[in-house]
Amino acid sequence: MTVAESVAESVTGVSPVTAGIRVVRPVTAEEGGRLTAATVCRVDPAEQIFAGHYPGFPIFPGVCVIECVRRSALATAPGPVTLAAVESARFRGPVLPGDELAMELVWKPDGPEGRDWRVTATARTDRGDAASIRLGFRTGGRS
Repeated sequence: MTVAESVAESVTGVSPVTAGIRVVRPVTAEEGGRLTAATVCRVDPAEQIFAGHYPGFPIFPGVCVIECVRRSALATAPGPVTLAAVESARFRGPVLPGDELAMELVWKPDGPEGRDWRVTATARTDRGDAASIRLGFRTGGRS
């Protein structure tokens, strides 16, 4: 297990999601100062959230998809960061029990002096895009 995978498994805090995040492609520098990474999360059919969302037709809630992206971002962060904002979230398809949620993340420097970060992520299942999410992070701390 790599350091990034260890961090990914330990980044849970208070979360409605119990599934671990696995880094499949560590942060890689690209042109323009942006960084890319990829993670996966298997959505366990035993997640407690499915009991009430929705009985008879369980769907992984959008807030849980955002949480998987947040945890993926923390697992691949270029340094210590703190979540500052959920800037946007577009849900494009359902995430169902047993799905593997694959997340592609793009980190871009943001803010004065480029010390903060903006993460744009696409979450996909085998059926296609599930969500596009943009998060803002401040340098320092871990959230």
